Amino acid sequence: QVQLVESGGGLVQAGGSLRLSCAASGGIFSNYAMGWFRQAPGKEREFVAAISWGGGTTYYADSVKGRFTISRENGKNTVYLQMNGLQPEDRAIYYCAARACRATMNRNDYGTWGQGTQVTVSS
Repeated sequence: QVQLVESGGGLVQAGGSLRLSCAASGGIFSNYAMGWFRQAPGKEREFVAAISWGGGTTYYADSVKGRFTISRENGKNTVYLQMNGLQPEDRAIYYCAARACRATMNRNDYGTWGQGTQVTVSS
């Protein structure tokens, strides 16, 4: 089963950018659809973006469309989340997740999760 490790979180001013990475190991990465989710304090974990195993299909939450971009490099076993125009409401722990089937926006469909990386946006 694949293991996931996120990186790239940090503190950024409103309007700034960050790129999150999620490195996979222990499985055939190209067999997995990948998703990014986030959880803010006191809130449920919510969908952010997802990408199909080949990268040809992507999904985004309405709140991040036009600002965030999900991509993957199967040769590097890595999925990315480029975040532009960050706002204080984007503050959360960001998790990547893997699913050995087609990409979906439902967190309950993903069986493998990373430990998360903190993103903080100052106003």
